[in-house]
Amino acid sequence: MKGTSMINDGYLLGLDIGSSSIKASLLDIVTGQSVASATSPATEMQIIAEKTGWAEQHPESWWENVVAAIAMLRAQSGVDLRAVRAIGISYQMHGLVMVDQGGKPLAPSIIWCDSRAVGIGEKAMKEIGKKKCLSHLLNSPGNFTASKLKWVKDNRPNVFKKIFKIMLPGDYIAMKLTGDIATTPSGLSEGIMWDFQKRDLAAFVLDHYGIDPELIPRRVPTFSVQAAVTVAAAAELGIAAGTPVAYRAGDQPNNALSLNVLKPGEIAATAGTSGVVYGVADEPRYDPACRVNTFAHVNYSADSPRYGVLLCLNGTGILNRWLRDAVGGSLDYGQMNELAQSVPAGCDGLMVFPYGNGAERTLENRNLHASVQGLDFSRHTRAHLLRAAQEGIVFALRYGLDVMRTTGVSPQVVRAGHANMFLSPLFAEAFATVANARVELYNTDGAQGAARGAGIGAGIYRSAKEAFSNLRIIRTIKPNRSSRNAYEAAYGAWKKALERQIED
Repeated sequence: MKGTSMINDGYLLGLDIGSSSIKASLLDIVTGQSVASATSPATEMQIIAEKTGWAEQHPESWWENVVAAIAMLRAQSGVDLRAVRAIGISYQMHGLVMVDQGGKPLAPSIIWCDSRAVGIGEKAMKEIGKKKCLSHLLNSPGNFTASKLKWVKDNRPNVFKKIFKIMLPGDYIAMKLTGDIATTPSGLSEGIMWDFQKRDLAAFVLDHYGIDPELIPRRVPTFSVQAAVTVAAAAELGIAAGTPVAYRAGDQPNNALSLNVLKPGEIAATAGTSGVVYGVADEPRYDPACRVNTFAHVNYSADSPRYGVLLCLNGTGILNRWLRDAVGGSLDYGQMNELAQSVPAGCDGLMVFPYGNGAERTLENRNLHASVQGLDFSRHTRAHLLRAAQEGIVFALRYGLDVMRTTGVSPQVVRAGHANMFLSPLFAEAFATVANARVELYNTDGAQGAARGAGIGAGIYRSAKEAFSNLRIIRTIKPNRSSRNAYEAAYGAWKKALERQIED
């Protein structure tokens, strides 16, 4: 991470390639403050679901919205974007992009919440052997990128035979910026294509799936001058040709970076479309049932390995959005939160199970679907349902946290951005209380984290400490002792009901 010199003027551009939208942020190098931010599109991007459990997006739509978001930045800030010194990219994890020799996508991307490859990964785990998978991959092949590619090989052979390279979503955007196709060890680990013992490509996984290693891009360090913006991309975006792309990482490792979570024992959380708790370790830890997953963190290196232990709940903000559309009426999210707070903890026995967004890792890749239990027409109101949904998300995260603790990652302090579900005082307090951890909220996001990562990778900042010197806590939430007993009782009932569903 050491840089060569400190550039004392100009800007850093961060891009966050999500499944709902593309976010862009422009940071002043000297102050470390966001000059402007933009999101495109105004409504959420389409997710194609031809069958139950499928989820695809067109990679070209990501690029179109990158172009639109950067144009918004230019209009908002009035900044000449030729003063951008480096670009960083954060992206939705586990997606599969397949391109031909011209870099054109051969099919829509199979994205993170697509469940079609679950059976393929489970079969591979048995055939390769659980011991080898866990000791070398720290995971099952599961429903990750390599298994999705195997699904394409088996089910869309006409597409598979045309593949020149496969990429993760962030690699695709980097290619559109620079013309260069590359990936990172961290990215390969999230696709379950990295051998942690050999510290190299997991050739045995590709061999098992019958995948030519030539389909995998060359590797570049996460923090490094990876490639330069082309003349064509520069003309389209208003950025100087030759500007380096100097950082790329999956959204959850990057969210941790954005909160300066880089050291063993530090914990980050996010509650956007999905909910994630992400802890950093200095030893290779894994859950034997792969209910939480271990990947190479952004600062992983041979000399100083750092691992990210990731707990993921697919249905978080997406549940809140569904409720807004289905029962919220004219209420906005703030009003929904206020209404939910009018109901006591435990919601008078009403329970929501937020498992409606595909197979859940914490449930060993079961897809239970979302459900509501204990509904009494004579007692429960819309307010009860709104609160029960937020509590259900918190309880599902607690269920996963109990698994996470078995790997040695035990949250005492959790850092999160002041965004998404954490904007709800009810959600933030319930999370702190049920997790029994202090929550620190920061005024940052994934796009800002990607921008700071670019500053580190380009040598503009000499260290992570320098890059995050202006990061500040804006709010701290401590566990509410007065409501702890009520939450524990409600969680106990919720957990018993969940376990009955699992048994059935």
